[in-house]
Amino acid sequence: MDRNNIDKIAQTGEDRMLLAKVWDKVSAGIRRNIPAHTGFLSPRELEMARLLLGEPEGLYRFGGYPEAERRMLVYLPEYLEENALIEEDSPVVCLRAVYYEGDALSHRDFLGALMGAGITRECVGDICVGKGSCDFFVTEEIASYLLQSFDSAGRTRFRLSRIPLKDAQIPEPEVKIIKDTLASLRLDAVISAGFRVGRSAAAEYVNAGRASINGLPCTKCDKAAIQGDKISIRGLGKIRLAQVNGQTKKGRISVIIERYV
Repeated sequence: MDRNNIDKIAQTGEDRMLLAKVWDKVSAGIRRNIPAHTGFLSPRELEMARLLLGEPEGLYRFGGYPEAERRMLVYLPEYLEENALIEEDSPVVCLRAVYYEGDALSHRDFLGALMGAGITRECVGDICVGKGSCDFFVTEEIASYLLQSFDSAGRTRFRLSRIPLKDAQIPEPEVKIIKDTLASLRLDAVISAGFRVGRSAAAEYVNAGRASINGLPCTKCDKAAIQGDKISIRGLGKIRLAQVNGQTKKGRISVIIERYV
């Protein structure tokens, strides 16, 4: 951990401010040996924080459920077990809004209503919309305020309540499974297979600055992807290199790619 690396990692002034805030909160928790947490971070912000902080013992990425996209960094001192993340005093709270099923509310509806209520993005985690209900994750600090005053999205009114994290209803992501073989795990090769575009077109997307890996922009076609990487192409969507298997008899690499639809 080296605070001087902030300027090397940050790409904008906002990045520098965010990383400084993350550093101050996490390092204070470690130094004082007390629980500490950041706000919710996007995948890109989490990756920058990883580059800055590394993976010190006791530091967790937690967003309320295992597959959460937006997560906090939570430091737990050695006298606390990992299950403290999901107990009543967790820094993450799940709220459930219940409304008339005929009102088809979207992720954008709820996020817009929260921003309209003066809630900053770092206070809101994943928003999981279902039929007639929406479970969304917020920081513990704003949960009471929302329970008292947040009761509508657009023209739709709802009943809001706090539920245990274990009871959150998380919709299954819709993915298309792609099985292929690659000559290498170069970024442009994985993009070509995952999006079913030509290798030259994949390279053009990367060279044009439209590609990112785990939230961080990447303009190097020969960057090696690894299992678990999430690759986004602006205008095309997102894929995940779900599994890297052994080589085929012809010396190619067998892979399984998930494309989000």
